[in-house]
Amino acid sequence: MKFGLRLRGGLLATLIMFGAPMVAPVGAVFVSSPALAQTVQSITVEGNRRVEVETIRSYFKPGPGGRLDQGAIDDGLKALIETGLFQDVRINRGAGGQLIVSVVENPVIGRVAFEGNKKIKDEQLTTEVQSKARGTFSRAMVQSDTLRIAEIYRRSGRYDVRVTPEIIEQPNNRVDLIFTIEEGAKTGVKSIEFVGNNAFSSYRLRDVIKTRESNLLSFLATGDIYDPDRVEADRDLIRRFYLKNGFADVQVVAALTEYDPEKKGFNVTFKIEEGAQYRVGAVDFRSSIPNFDPSSMRTYSRVHVGSLYNVESVEKSVEEMQIEASRRGYAFAVVRPGGDRNFEAHTVSVVFNIDEGPRTYIERINLRGNTRTRDYVIRREFDISEGDAYNRALVDRAERRLKNLDYFKSVKITTEPGSSSDRVILVVDMEEKSTGDFSISGGYSTTDGALAEVSVSERNLLGRGLFAKASVTYGQYARGYSLSFVEPYLLDYRVALGLDLYQREQLANSYISYGTKTLGFSPRLGFSLREDLALQVRYSIYRQEITLPYYLANCNNNLGTSAFNPSPAFAASQTPPIDLTSTNGLGCYSDGEASLPVRKELANGKTLTSAIGYTLTYNTLDNNKNPTDGLLVDFRQDFAGVGGDVSYLKSVIDAKYYTPLVSDIVGLVRLQSGMLNKIGSDLRMLDHFQMGPNLVRGFAPNGIGPRDLNPFGTQDALGGTKYWGASLELQMPFWFLPKEVGLKGAVYADAGGLYDYKGPTSWTATNEVNAPGCIPSTINPTSTGTCTGLVYDDSKVIRSSVGVGLIWQSPFGPLRFDYAVPLSKGKYDRTQEFRFGGGTTF
Repeated sequence: MKFGLRLRGGLLATLIMFGAPMVAPVGAVFVSSPALAQTVQSITVEGNRRVEVETIRSYFKPGPGGRLDQGAIDDGLKALIETGLFQDVRINRGAGGQLIVSVVENPVIGRVAFEGNKKIKDEQLTTEVQSKARGTFSRAMVQSDTLRIAEIYRRSGRYDVRVTPEIIEQPNNRVDLIFTIEEGAKTGVKSIEFVGNNAFSSYRLRDVIKTRESNLLSFLATGDIYDPDRVEADRDLIRRFYLKNGFADVQVVAALTEYDPEKKGFNVTFKIEEGAQYRVGAVDFRSSIPNFDPSSMRTYSRVHVGSLYNVESVEKSVEEMQIEASRRGYAFAVVRPGGDRNFEAHTVSVVFNIDEGPRTYIERINLRGNTRTRDYVIRREFDISEGDAYNRALVDRAERRLKNLDYFKSVKITTEPGSSSDRVILVVDMEEKSTGDFSISGGYSTTDGALAEVSVSERNLLGRGLFAKASVTYGQYARGYSLSFVEPYLLDYRVALGLDLYQREQLANSYISYGTKTLGFSPRLGFSLREDLALQVRYSIYRQEITLPYYLANCNNNLGTSAFNPSPAFAASQTPPIDLTSTNGLGCYSDGEASLPVRKELANGKTLTSAIGYTLTYNTLDNNKNPTDGLLVDFRQDFAGVGGDVSYLKSVIDAKYYTPLVSDIVGLVRLQSGMLNKIGSDLRMLDHFQMGPNLVRGFAPNGIGPRDLNPFGTQDALGGTKYWGASLELQMPFWFLPKEVGLKGAVYADAGGLYDYKGPTSWTATNEVNAPGCIPSTINPTSTGTCTGLVYDDSKVIRSSVGVGLIWQSPFGPLRFDYAVPLSKGKYDRTQEFRFGGGTTF
């Protein structure tokens, strides 16, 4: 380091504290003699410029009897030095009992500047250092700031950083402070190893921790940057993972980090002592509270005999029991779990002890660190308030809820003593983070083609906990916009109100001959019934219309100018033969006419749908983005007919069950089914279920189910009112690739069916003269006729396929490639063996 001035004062204080008054160090001189012990009549201050004389004199306080003795002088000298205002302090004895205090003040900092920093901005460094412009210069503070800057760079993965402070003297006892920074290269984690893990592979444990190994795509993420705090947190994640899977004796002994100068990165090694895996041998409930039946808590236990011992299940059981006891009037009840291990049988007998806890009340709830979020947004996450009985389970639940809000980098709730022994103060410490998002998303799929989306969202609008999002989508076959707003606490109840306004346009493509335009609005209410069970009720109103190219709806009977002109030989080979001379034959389809139900939708124009519905969701997945264990079930029902032009009842269920198998292989079982019931008016074709690879992979979108059989039309998929599907899938990693690449494979088998078309087969039409099956009242272009004769396939064939997939959790977003081969299919089904889909946000 470059210092232009000499350090003074600190050594003197040290020597005085250790009783060495006869030594006069450089920088702080005190003349010790018998004369000095005489009574001090006055104190004279010399050399001060900014610090007032009376301020300096105030540090020398007379002792008992009003005398300024040797001890008081020593204390005053040390106190002056510790202020950091002076670089030199001298005390001398003058004539007539005069005490002379000579000081040399520390300079004033004119400016603080940073040079060489490119990765971290000046603004961030300025807020981190203690040395400030117009503040007092202190060498100790400069030393501390230097270390702080280096630490900030190390947190961002740059361990080769060099920070050099330079002090430039200016007139009038001022200095400029310059920190010259050599940032160095980014220091990443080159390898992560696990020692002592037998039950779980290193590949599986890398899923548990947050630290990642460096790879070619590391520049898009930060998980590979070495952070000692994150490594320490990973130790706890590993321990919690083992405890969740029955290893009650597990210990993560150490997390060793070693810098490898050749690789220019860190090697991280976690040492694990797994111990034995335990199952629950017995579950018992005991209570020391009079008239409290402990067995009544059994229904709130998530621990069951024979299951793996799971610490998380024990903790959730304690929370549920303690809250239920509080509801019953036992506000101070405390549930304490205990366990007796049988080391030979590898079982744990779990006992829930329900006792009367100390009668403690909450005096206050103090919030610290919420500079933007309103206090009431935080307080409403508590099920307790000031004056209530202190309940640790409810406090822990509030802390978990605050973390789940995703408004804060960190949340910690601690207790402090209150005004009396039976009072506590809850202190909520938070660190806010940015909650706004601006994203540009892009993707491509074999169904929707190229697609781009621009969206702006805010999770904590105006600091009131509101959610708002606006997005615009433009793609090859899909376009539209949407506006969303969510109030999570409607009228101060834990009920979420959502409002959605959207407009979508689906263009005709190789899978459907027609396009659709939809404009809708949907308010909804969400209720959290339990941590794993949620209910949403909604109302939807939307207007929909079909669009068709002119040539698919013109019913052109001019065979000479039509796009399709069947030869006589071809016409004669058809069953029944085509009569090319008839004015009421198939000539109307000679240029490829759309199916009858499609043309009816087009003739009907815009249709209004008004529906109410609900969704019940049960979710026990261990990870919503990349699940390996748990169950997700969605059951939805929508009733259309609350006004509008259509009426029906649509019911859908979709269940996914994930379970870990062997060698990091995850099994997935998926079952899905749906039913559309007619109520009152006829069903539209657009209300039917349309299925393809979303039910059985290996088939094209709208590729299965009832289909128009007209050989000269577009042969549109008509959809069905009933469907079912079943899938078995095994997902496995590529063990020969680094975990951080994010690639895994899948093999699967699908089966399903879509059938029972109940849409229109005829209608009274205008301008459909000479259409097959349309019998006009007169041969006139403006006549009205009855269109009949729709011929379609509705066989109840079971479609099935097998295939392989490639799943990539890429830095660009989730991508999936599938190749499936149909094993059984309907005669008129359309297949698509390869399928690709994905997108990104940046």
